[in-house]
Amino acid sequence: MMEENEEILSNNHVVEYTDDNIRHLSDMEHVRTRPGMYIGKLGDGAHIEDGIYVLLKEVLDNSIDEFKMQAGKKIEIIIEDNLRVSVRDYGRGIPQGKLIEAVSMLNTGGKYDSKAFKKSVGLNGVGVKAVNALSSRFEVRSYRDGKVRIATFSKGNLLSDETQDTDQDNGTFTFFEPDATLFQNYLFRPEFIETMLRNYTYLNTGLAMIYNGQRIVSRNGLVDLLNDNMTASSLYPIVHLKGEDIEIAFTHTGQYGEEYYSFVNGQHTTQGGTHQSAFKEHIARTIKEFFNKNQDYTDIRNGLVAAIAINVEEPMFESQTKIKLGSTNMAPGGISVNKYVGDFIKQEVDNYLHKHADVTEVMLQKIQDSEKERKAIAGVTKLARERAKKANLHNKKLRDCRIHLNDTKGKGLEEDSCIFITEGDSASGSITKSRDVNTQAVFSLRGKPLNSFGLTKKVVYENEEFNLLQAALNIEDGIEGLRYNKVIVATDADVDGMHIRLLLITFFLQFFPDLIKKGHVYILQTPLFRVRNKKKTIYCYSDEERQRAIMELNPSPEITRFKGLGEISPDEFKHFIGKDMRLEQVSLRKTDSVKELLEFYMGKNTMERQNFIIGNLVIEEDIA
Repeated sequence: MMEENEEILSNNHVVEYTDDNIRHLSDMEHVRTRPGMYIGKLGDGAHIEDGIYVLLKEVLDNSIDEFKMQAGKKIEIIIEDNLRVSVRDYGRGIPQGKLIEAVSMLNTGGKYDSKAFKKSVGLNGVGVKAVNALSSRFEVRSYRDGKVRIATFSKGNLLSDETQDTDQDNGTFTFFEPDATLFQNYLFRPEFIETMLRNYTYLNTGLAMIYNGQRIVSRNGLVDLLNDNMTASSLYPIVHLKGEDIEIAFTHTGQYGEEYYSFVNGQHTTQGGTHQSAFKEHIARTIKEFFNKNQDYTDIRNGLVAAIAINVEEPMFESQTKIKLGSTNMAPGGISVNKYVGDFIKQEVDNYLHKHADVTEVMLQKIQDSEKERKAIAGVTKLARERAKKANLHNKKLRDCRIHLNDTKGKGLEEDSCIFITEGDSASGSITKSRDVNTQAVFSLRGKPLNSFGLTKKVVYENEEFNLLQAALNIEDGIEGLRYNKVIVATDADVDGMHIRLLLITFFLQFFPDLIKKGHVYILQTPLFRVRNKKKTIYCYSDEERQRAIMELNPSPEITRFKGLGEISPDEFKHFIGKDMRLEQVSLRKTDSVKELLEFYMGKNTMERQNFIIGNLVIEEDIA
């Protein structure tokens, strides 16, 4: 066995290990050397979890904390050319004597003293320092009592520091431009920014966020959040209850499954945590006890759309990106998060239900309908589960990745994990041979899936393809058990492939809408053309790219039109599902009327749809 201080090369030469090998990294050097420790993945901004959004969030968190301390009621955000960010708040301003340390020295900040920042998001003195280190240009200005101290940096290195007189209001101005050598070809996506800012305003009613001149505010907190995000109509008015450090809102809809939005100290915990788990447990228990019937929790929560926000002192998150709360005993008063949430729900929800018979009548009917459907398919469900267990998933339908191999329950959601859903042996074979076996799984469909529009959840268990797909994803009891961060539909770039895409998306929209709402479903973009000569090969994803490639490789390059995924060799496929994989995220917005969309595209073949198809026909050019 090799000793830790030796590296044995193939020629059996032992490399010297001396004092010169021992290196100390400064705070800024360490952040730049190991950025993943501080902001998670880097990325280019195409996905909401990419690092540039973490940088923005770290700056905004400081301004939000000022608002929470009742200092400053508006925050101005300007993003130039989707590349450069300015944030100006009107809080107290960073104490000028420690301005440099506050933005450049790790484990330095004003949030260790809970008297100054009782319920802050950022407590470890890291956030804005990481922004500084990972930016090609970073500038901070502290306005306090007629003076402004201005410091500029590049990649964490101080360039200038000066103090001037000013007539501007107190507060902090922060500018940063992410380092393009780290965040290659990055762009801030406005739709992600707006979602982030709206989430801040839902949790901070009265706060105005001005984004490139657009004013974003919330008057009704979590009620606004649910109204802005629900894609199915509520069955009764949203129930909205608030305490000193807790706020909840919920209603039932006609959709399947459950949908949750959770926050801690204003931070959107996209993967939930102890507070969300406590809400799920106690909302079901309180409703069950109110009706005093032997109701199943799954029936009570079916169709539930809810949000919970709590404030805790010194929250403990499971990662630096703060998307899952790990705290158990940090609720107000030092009690457990579970008890704190449970006590509030037991008292306030129970009181509400006793006072609003109109709501409870509708709620009970919804629960009874869910119970009736569940019992009607109980026998089918049991048999389907047994079939899924007996099916040799790992060899026939599912070629799993190593992080989940032999793990039927799931080990938590790995950020890089993904599953390709494809059709046909040739396509699944090409992807299987090309994939990263550590993080990429392949699920092979047999033929076209069933059109599930208008059907009940019984079809999920009766249809073998849907039953096994549900089992592979581990989402029968909700997406909290989801085994893959990205569910990627990988079909041929032809009419049949497009039809399969629509059938799969219909299935998810019908029975697992939260899978799409939480941003887990993607479409794999593979090249339509290969244009090459003896010196160079260019893969083209559109006809416009093909035309440019032909001009670049002139004269007379060889042009191949890929009709199906099976035609792309495994060696070539590696280029298309690697780190530069092109994915199109399937999104669902308030303006997307799901019921009407599915009725039009997947319902009965009406004359309206026929006319639409005829009016949008595209005749593909024959390039052979």
